[in-house]
Formats: sequence, structure tokens, C-alpha cells
Amino acid sequence: MIVISGPSGSGKSTLVREVLKDPAFPLEISVSVTTRAKRANEKDGADYHFWTKERFQQGVAAGEFLEWAEVYGSFYGTLKEEIARRREQGKGVILEIDVQGAGQVRRTGEVTRSIFVFPPDWQACEARLRARGTENEESLGRRLACAKEEMGRANEYDYQVVNDDLNRAAGRIKELIKPLFMER
Repeated sequence: MIVISGPSGSGKSTLVREVLKDPAFPLEISVSVTTRAKRANEKDGADYHFWTKERFQQGVAAGEFLEWAEVYGSFYGTLKEEIARRREQGKGVILEIDVQGAGQVRRTGEVTRSIFVFPPDWQACEARLRARGTENEESLGRRLACAKEEMGRANEYDYQVVNDDLNRAAGRIKELIKPLFMER
């Protein structure tokens, strides 16, 4: 199980997609559950499982989540079933999750690598968030404040990668996880 975290605007989703393209790594991404509204380009079951807050709370009460957290007023979580299914198929799993969830998962002792992704600089982080066109000034301010807090927790991870060049950063992540696949 590989955990990849980073603040909004760090490019972690793009990096994960790049790593998953490489056939040298039999990995799949765990599709998280969220209660936030679906964006125009997202597909239920592929990008996220979009649940109501009520359904999410039922899942928490039933113990369905490996980890979960409230982020920006919405809930996010990783279903235990998502992990178990992939493991049964002999595949590794990438969890692209926030620092709260990553801490919960690391405490299980099942994480083989944890990687924190930094944006190249603060201006790039803000520019990437603005380019999405999904944030108003208030929510952008919240995300940027949270990004600063998250970056302050990067030392909790095994490794840190700066995403200043997509190919270089994806290559670095591949270098970091390659030993896991050589042991097989």
C-alpha cells in the first residue's frame, strides 16, 4: 500500500495517473468516497464514489472505512473493501489521500511507502488552484491555508517529492516505489 498526499494544487493526482500508466508497477488507485459535489469532468465510481453525508455517516458507524476525514466541509474516506478487492487480485494499491487520512492509515502498519508531494512554490500552488476554476475567493483562501498546514506535516512521510516538472517528479516516485516490486 502506497500513500501519496500533498496539498490541493500540488499536482498529486496528475502524478498518480503518470505512475499508473507504467506497466512495471501492478498498481491500482483506490477510489475514495466523498460527500462533496461532483465536478463536471468527474465520473462516479472512477474518480470518487459520491455519497450523501447520511450514507457516509452510516459507513463510518458500520466500520466500512480504513480511514476517513472531514476536509473543506466534506467527508472523504477509503473503503476497506476497495483495498481488500485489489489485494485479492494480487495488486498493489495507491491511496491518494489527505494528511489526516494518511496518518490513520500509517497507524495500521500496512503502508509500504508514504510520499508527500510539494508544489514547486507557493505561487504555482495558488495558480493551479485558480486554473481549476472551481473555487471562489473564500474557498480558495481556505484551501491555501490548509495547504500551509499540510506542508508543515510533510516530515511525517517517508519521502517528499517536489512537483516542479511532471516527468521528473513521476520518475522520482517510480524510483521510490521500484524496490517494492523487485522484492516480489
